[in-house]
Amino acid sequence: MAGTSEGPAIGIDLGTTYSCVAVWHRDRIQIIPNDQGHRITPSCVAFNETEHLVGDAAVNVLAMNPANTIFGAKRLIGRRFSDPLVQTDVKHWPFKVICGAHDKPIIVVTSKGQKKNCTAEQVSSMVLTKMKKIAEDFLGVPVKNAVITVPAYFNDSQKRATRIAGCISGLNVLRIIVEPTAAAVAYGLDNMFSSSEEKNVLIFDLGGGTFDVSILTMEKTTFKVKSIAGDTHLGGEDFDDRMVNHFVKEFERKHGKVVSDNPRALGRLRTACERAKRNLSFMSHTTVAIDCFYDGVDFESKITQAKFEELNMDLFKECIGHVEKCLNDADMDKTSIHDVVLVGGSTRIPKVQELLKDFFNGKELCKSIHPDEAIAYGAAVQAANLTGQGNPEIQDLVLWDVTPLSLGISTLDDNMSVVVPRNTIIPTKKERGFTTSSDDQTSVTFRVFEGERPKTSDNILLDKFVLSGIPPAPRGVASINVYFDIDVNGILTVSAKDKASGNENQITISNVTGILSKEEIDRMLEEAERFKLEDEELKTKMDAKNSLERYIYGTRATILSKKLPDSKARILEDEIKSAIKWLDEQKVIEVDVFEKKRKDLESIWNPIISKF
Repeated sequence: MAGTSEGPAIGIDLGTTYSCVAVWHRDRIQIIPNDQGHRITPSCVAFNETEHLVGDAAVNVLAMNPANTIFGAKRLIGRRFSDPLVQTDVKHWPFKVICGAHDKPIIVVTSKGQKKNCTAEQVSSMVLTKMKKIAEDFLGVPVKNAVITVPAYFNDSQKRATRIAGCISGLNVLRIIVEPTAAAVAYGLDNMFSSSEEKNVLIFDLGGGTFDVSILTMEKTTFKVKSIAGDTHLGGEDFDDRMVNHFVKEFERKHGKVVSDNPRALGRLRTACERAKRNLSFMSHTTVAIDCFYDGVDFESKITQAKFEELNMDLFKECIGHVEKCLNDADMDKTSIHDVVLVGGSTRIPKVQELLKDFFNGKELCKSIHPDEAIAYGAAVQAANLTGQGNPEIQDLVLWDVTPLSLGISTLDDNMSVVVPRNTIIPTKKERGFTTSSDDQTSVTFRVFEGERPKTSDNILLDKFVLSGIPPAPRGVASINVYFDIDVNGILTVSAKDKASGNENQITISNVTGILSKEEIDRMLEEAERFKLEDEELKTKMDAKNSLERYIYGTRATILSKKLPDSKARILEDEIKSAIKWLDEQKVIEVDVFEKKRKDLESIWNPIISKF
């Protein structure tokens, strides 16, 4: 049920490559532009000797500072370092990722001359802080509450890690919702509220780092997910990687120079490849050109749309395979789908659209919602709904999501005993009976898994807990009920109760390899606050420096406009040149130094200028 809360609540699409923020404002949803005027912000963080940069500013230094510029952190969140997908990404990234405690991936950068270890949650929190600041600057008031989106195929650990990132950024995360559902809300607001007719809609969401496909039944303000499929490691960045590998091989073949170990060169190439990928969405061919690419050698090469498609055709077809699986899970055929809605920047790729259209026998694809903004739009609608804002139609909004993967318990023979089948509508609570496996057993260890394989060893271990105090009895006599409770955020709590003794135990899944401890979270909260104070202090210092710089150059302009006598003009010009040189040489930025320098210059220059 919606309720009133303090201040506006925002919706944030925390993307792999770009993020977007929206809010219910002046009786409508507004996508909020950042300080550069862009409606999407790169999910990129960079560290240097004086500060950390987020968004467009971070992307601008990627080529110069690749080892300390982090992108794609969403692909690490809630994962193990030993995960084969993480190992694949590490080979492509210019920054360093090491194995931390409990097999947790740790990003290593140099910040202010010192080594700094960052988690994916911490990097994501910096991006969320940026989105929060964008919203506050737009609204003119502090923002506390937010709805954040995640890919539909994110597991419990990844959802929790995202919520923790929100906490570190200073946000109260009202709800975690999945991206296709948020996009469906955006589509529904434009197309459904005027009609009571029920429609089956397929959301095809191909972004920078993840791919989701969902089928929803939509009627007026009720959105019910029927099935979901996808891959949390498939998207535009993978297409970029294919292009980077292609051009690296071409350069090394032509020039006999090994460039694959040079992070700076690869960083520049990756930026050029992403730009080329965008161009190929509306051009038949484009050129990748980089001056002094490596060892003084320029690089220039053409790539056609056909070649780009050849490099990535297996990935494009993999997307269509997930569409077919989603239809099968929903027990629907192609003709049951009324609309196929495109979401995510990578859906602009012509071959992706062509394959999808062919799969649906020539059906026209729906492009009525903005692919980069729809998810944030839907999240903002949900935020308005939860905080009692918006119009009556928004307040009546009902969302029914489903579980992306089956959840269950490992039995003695390594079998997966499913308690919650995949595509179960949430929130939900499921119960299943278990018993002891040996005589006089007084405790049972429950290992909770997620996945579709019959053997738990092939699935994902979420966590485990022990139920003790079971009265000794022959094998199979004890009666133990196990409950799986999934809340509206998709967060799972598992409990077990022995009927005879009444003893019970429960665990809210926290996957030790992907979730931070309370101490770590507290430390990161303190660090985030310190970053905030440092940023404010740096801004004060830069304002003082800029004020001095404006005064110096303003004085030079005044000299030219007032036409001072040659003798006076030469004296001031020499002093201005000296002041500019002094300003350029200042390595340490201190407010009082710049303020004193300005006062000294004003005491000398102002009396001279005021006489003329």
